[in-house]
Amino acid sequence: MRDIAPIRDEPAHQRALAEIRRLWGSAPGTPDGDRLDVLMVLVDAYEAEHHALEPPDPIEAIEVRMTELGIDRAGLGEMLGIASGRVSEILNRRRRLTIEMMRTLAAKLNISERCLLRPYDLAASARPSRGARVHA
Repeated sequence: MRDIAPIRDEPAHQRALAEIRRLWGSAPGTPDGDRLDVLMVLVDAYEAEHHALEPPDPIEAIEVRMTELGIDRAGLGEMLGIASGRVSEILNRRRRLTIEMMRTLAAKLNISERCLLRPYDLAASARPSRGARVHA
């Protein structure tokens, strides 16, 4: 049986994945099952460092969860305690989420706070917002 070593590069990562496929289904508590468990921890650590995925854009994440849970804009408005117009402004990127909205979405839609706190661009407005001064 070969020794298990840290995964430091892509060839070692590929070898570990091949070994995991070979060992898949091994009974827990057996030498092969233990080897599988250790290799999975090593691969997970390597992938977290070298293949990490950034969380999605907050608005995209909200829209995906709404679709998955069958929630429409009216339902999202009820959940957040806001009018449908405000929901549209948020989903159309004309208004930012508030911290309170983020807390509610994290709890009720099970979206990570890390994702909801990510910066995102607002849509370019065709006209200045109310109260905005236009300088000539």
